[in-house]
Amino acid sequence: MPASRSPRRGAEPAAQPLVLIGIAAVAAAIVAALPASIAARFLPPMVVAEDFSGSLWHGSAGRITVNGRDAGALEWRLHPVALLGMALSADLHWVKVGFVIDAAVKIDRQGFAAHDIKGGGPIEDLRGLGVAAGWHGSADVHLDALQGTFTQPLAAAGDIRVSNLAAAQVADGVDLGGYDLQFTQAPAADGTLSAQLADTGGPLEVQAAIHYSAKEQTATLSGTVRERPDAPPALVSQLQNLSQLRGRDREGRIPVDLEFRL
Repeated sequence: MPASRSPRRGAEPAAQPLVLIGIAAVAAAIVAALPASIAARFLPPMVVAEDFSGSLWHGSAGRITVNGRDAGALEWRLHPVALLGMALSADLHWVKVGFVIDAAVKIDRQGFAAHDIKGGGPIEDLRGLGVAAGWHGSADVHLDALQGTFTQPLAAAGDIRVSNLAAAQVADGVDLGGYDLQFTQAPAADGTLSAQLADTGGPLEVQAAIHYSAKEQTATLSGTVRERPDAPPALVSQLQNLSQLRGRDREGRIPVDLEFRL
């Protein structure tokens, strides 16, 4: 009798992967049959999606708004196996005019976790999503990971590079060069997210740290700026005016402290 029972015990674990594969196959068939518009039912209240095409498995929304602001268009391809764990996993392709981002993301009731976030484009195409009017340049995004709730980021790793940055209100719109915003730290115990900002060449030398408080939804920038010898006269003049208010250190750097709400 013991010898006859042991094969049955061994067969049960071996059958479990087959059962999971079967369930995943059924889930995939159901997801593939549903229209893409079903995705609207799973969006948080501040997000509205329209102009759907395709299926829930592989579909797109041609128009997305977040808090009433134009947030471009989105294409997705789901991974049905994640549905077994009551989560949503997908590869995303997001476009807003000429700005394009590709990423892999997992979403559950607590929020989202994305990785392999790559892309970029003109920063002026992000007006209404945090980029002020009048600013121009090109951004290159390489984030290894980004985690957050549906309303705010909580952790990030990687960097965002901006080149040929210019603004009509700064030094008559001259090219201010390039800058690198690098996220290297996990959030602090109080939820503060930190990043380092440095220039990558150009007329303005910048060294600063940015701290974002998810609780207060505010960001602070603290650091120094200094013109380089080849800086255009308009930029030099503005920095001289700033130095009269803030002073300079022994190296000629001007301290800068800014706070803004996101």
